[in-house]
Amino acid sequence: MTPLLLASQSPIRLTLLRNAGLQVEPHPARIDEEALRTALAEEGASSRDIADALAEAKALKLAGRHPEALVLGCDQILALGSRIFSKAETRAEARQQLADLSGHTHHLLSALVLYDKGKPIWRHVGVARLTMRESSDAFLESYLDRTWPEIAQSVGCYQLESEGIRLFSAIEGDYFTILGLPLLPLLNYLSLRGFIPS
Repeated sequence: MTPLLLASQSPIRLTLLRNAGLQVEPHPARIDEEALRTALAEEGASSRDIADALAEAKALKLAGRHPEALVLGCDQILALGSRIFSKAETRAEARQQLADLSGHTHHLLSALVLYDKGKPIWRHVGVARLTMRESSDAFLESYLDRTWPEIAQSVGCYQLESEGIRLFSAIEGDYFTILGLPLLPLLNYLSLRGFIPS
């Protein structure tokens, strides 16, 4: 089995990969995500292209430091129409994001870019469609009382694996994509190429 370097700070991604039996080492590739996201949005790039470009930038940076390694770059974008959300830095920002998403359908785009020996060899963007129910101001405040600051780790300020599931009326898409790592396409590719046993 070929070891995998993960260009991500996400503990959930690391756990998912290790739980799937992969040998993974996390090596966060620090890039200026906000600047790159803003520049791409100003150029009119789609949310799909932005997610893909951010994942590639992380993979490329880490592959540059480890040119012989198998490197996985990941990124996730939350898009409500043409608006792209970033992680909330304050409780007030979280409250505003939840209010803006309430009663609407948004998309989560989870991008993966795989580099081997310093070159990109595979990419994938998984898309999930999530519809939030209308929530009262009182419910959102009580939700934040119970979940802030833990939810600051999640774009959109919800965590489906915990109480955040109560915010939704419908979800279409792969659960792993929602968590930020489209695991099945990745495992299928790694198996097909012989990086992991099949």
